[in-house]
Amino acid sequence: MTAKLRPARSRILGTGMSVPEQVRTNADLEKMVETSDAWIRERSGIEERRILEPGRVTSDLATAAVRAACTRAELDPAELDCLIVATITPDLLLPSCAVIVQHKLGIKAAAFDIAAACAGFVYALSIGDAFVASGQFKRVAVVGVEVLSRITDWTDRNTCVLFGDGAGAVILGPTDDPERGVISTHLYSDGSTMPILNIPAGGNALPTSAATIEQHGHCIKMNGRAVYKHAVRNLAECSRVAMESNGLTVADIDLVVAHQANLRIVEGVAQRLGAPMSAFHINIQKYGNTSSASIPIALDEAVREGKIKPKDTLLFCALGAGLSWGSAIVRF
Repeated sequence: MTAKLRPARSRILGTGMSVPEQVRTNADLEKMVETSDAWIRERSGIEERRILEPGRVTSDLATAAVRAACTRAELDPAELDCLIVATITPDLLLPSCAVIVQHKLGIKAAAFDIAAACAGFVYALSIGDAFVASGQFKRVAVVGVEVLSRITDWTDRNTCVLFGDGAGAVILGPTDDPERGVISTHLYSDGSTMPILNIPAGGNALPTSAATIEQHGHCIKMNGRAVYKHAVRNLAECSRVAMESNGLTVADIDLVVAHQANLRIVEGVAQRLGAPMSAFHINIQKYGNTSSASIPIALDEAVREGKIKPKDTLLFCALGAGLSWGSAIVRF
C-alpha cells in the first residue's frame, strides 16, 4: 500500500513592513478638529499615526513591505508564485492593487486582492496557507495595506483620530516541521451588522455624485460604541475557539498579535480571555488603526524587537467592517 502523503503546512518565512515618513500627532489634530490629546489617548490609546505623502499610493507601501519580507526570508521576489493583497484602499477600482504590486516588483505571479477590512490579513493568511498546503503555490506573499487617510473625513472628530496608513507583509512557504507553521485559521462574518461600519457612497448602491462628495459619503462611517461591543465579544470568542481547537490555553500562547483598532478593545479582549496585557504586542500608540495592515506591521515589529523566537506560539485576531472577524494560531 502506498503511504498517504500529508499535505504540506505553510510557515512564515519572513516579515516586513512599510509606513510613511509623515507623522500626524494628536497635537496636529487639535488644530484640525475639536479634540484634545488627552481625549484621544483616553478613548483610543493613540498618540500619533502615519499619513502617506501626496504622489504615493497604496501599491508603493505594499511593494516596499513585500521587498522587506523577502529580504528577511532570504528570498528573491522573483521566486514568489502568488501575491495576495488585503486592502479596502486600492490604487484603482480596476485592476487589483496586487497586480500593480506584481508589476512594481518586476515579477510574474498570480495576484489578486481581497476585501475584508480590518480582518483582511487573517482572511488572506488563511487563503495563502491553503494554497501552500495544497501544493498549488510554493511561495506566497500575504500583504495587508491601507491608505485610510484618503477615505477619512478629517472633519469628523469621532473617526479622524483613529486611522493611519501603512503596510505589512509575510512570506509563506511549505514546511514539514511539526513544531512550526500556520496551525489553524478561523473565519467569521455577520452582514446584518453592516450599518454600524461602512463607506456608504461610491458603489452601485449610491454611485458617486456631487451630493455624495459634498456629504463625505466616500469616507468611513462608524458607530463606535456598537463596534466596540461586537469587537470585544467576537474577538474573545474566536480567540478561544482557535486555542481550544488546538488544545491550547492562554498560558500556551507566547504572544498575542491582535488588530490594533483601539486600546480599549484589546484591554476588553484580554480581560475576557483572562490574559495579562503583557501577553499582547501593542503599537497602536505609534500607528493608530491601520486596518488590514495592523497585524503584519505589529508582527514584523515584534520580530525585529526580539519578542518572537522560532517555534513561539502566536495568536492572531482581528475584526472589521462586515462585520468580518477571525483568528489564527501560528507557530513561528
